[in-house]
Amino acid sequence: MATLTAQEISEAGTTVTYASATADGDVVDNDGKVFLHVKNGGGSEITVTITAQTTSVDSPIYGTLTKANASKAIAGSAEAFIGPFEMQAYNNSDEQIAITYTGVTSVTIAALYLG
Repeated sequence: MATLTAQEISEAGTTVTYASATADGDVVDNDGKVFLHVKNGGGSEITVTITAQTTSVDSPIYGTLTKANASKAIAGSAEAFIGPFEMQAYNNSDEQIAITYTGVTSVTIAALYLG
């Protein structure tokens, strides 16, 4: 498992650095403004999943609400932006989001945020 560093997107522009996705998954600090750019350079579809840490909330108005994992299927040779992620729903005890992949061959990822 690798820890990604979120890179600031600014008015002046940013040269983004991508990391290889790791088979055990990755984590990144999340302040509610983080989003991911995932590139699938392989030939097969993959699914990227961000694990929900809070899966149900009891609301006096709506009853029990369920929060699902955030997941995105990305076709081979395609890319996707995913996020941002609500802190109360997705952050673990270290204030990070956990990212897993169904495949990592030729998959790269960058964590980004608006400055």
